[in-house]
Amino acid sequence: MSVRIVTDSTADVPKKVREELSIQMVPLKVHFSEETYLDAVTIQSEEFYEKLIQAAKLPTTSQPSPIDFMETYKAILAESEETQIVSIHLSSAFSGTYQSAVLARNMMDELADRITIIDSKSASYGFGILVVAAAKAAEKGMQKDELIQFVEEMRQNRHLYFMVDTLDYLQKGGRIGKAAAVFGSLLNIKPILSIDEEGEVCSVDKVRGQKKAIGRIMEMIKQDLGSDEEISVFLAVTNEMANAEAIEKQFQANFKVHAISYTHIGPVIGTHVGPGTVGIFVVPCRYAEYL
Repeated sequence: MSVRIVTDSTADVPKKVREELSIQMVPLKVHFSEETYLDAVTIQSEEFYEKLIQAAKLPTTSQPSPIDFMETYKAILAESEETQIVSIHLSSAFSGTYQSAVLARNMMDELADRITIIDSKSASYGFGILVVAAAKAAEKGMQKDELIQFVEEMRQNRHLYFMVDTLDYLQKGGRIGKAAAVFGSLLNIKPILSIDEEGEVCSVDKVRGQKKAIGRIMEMIKQDLGSDEEISVFLAVTNEMANAEAIEKQFQANFKVHAISYTHIGPVIGTHVGPGTVGIFVVPCRYAEYL
């Protein structure tokens, strides 16, 4: 029995990695007025952030349909009668993407038993890590039940924070009120966000200035993991690297770092957090062979 991994575009797994590990990706959509793009297919991060900064109106996003998932599942399962699918998706608290995948599986009759859908309760490379790890575990021969347990264990041991550069996009997306956004911007407030066990965005702190925000993130990660354990770090960036490079220096100064890698926050997640955001994803080094 072989296990194939499916995900959606909000995992922000780079195309090269998806191709190397045979990960199938179903894209969400981004809508700029009358123009519709497939996330990470017909629009990439660089072009998206240029359009976002210039746009008079915030773009909207939409989930894949169950048919989109059905087509992907059928094509994979047609490869072999032994093939199983583990499909890992954006938190159901953020989007109907997970539900679309569940509906697709339920419409596939006798093939449904060969498909398992996982709600990552996360976003961006916060679950992209899990997708990559699952694909590498499958490549090493891990069977489906063990692989599902492995993904959940890793999710419990992965820590994530988002440092948001501007409050404007959270306000436009309805996450905070306009008065709070204006006041926060005047005071140079940098929100630090995370995602709770229910898969909901939560504010863990609000700090004045980038330097203090980075310092606070280092403090929280020490609380999460201690400073003695060797860690793997992934930094997800939007349209510029300055904030991420400052964060990398602090990791190197404060922790035993096995490796630091970069990826991009894609168009769908970028719509809601805006330019200048950095996603920080940390896992213990014992998972390094799967990353």
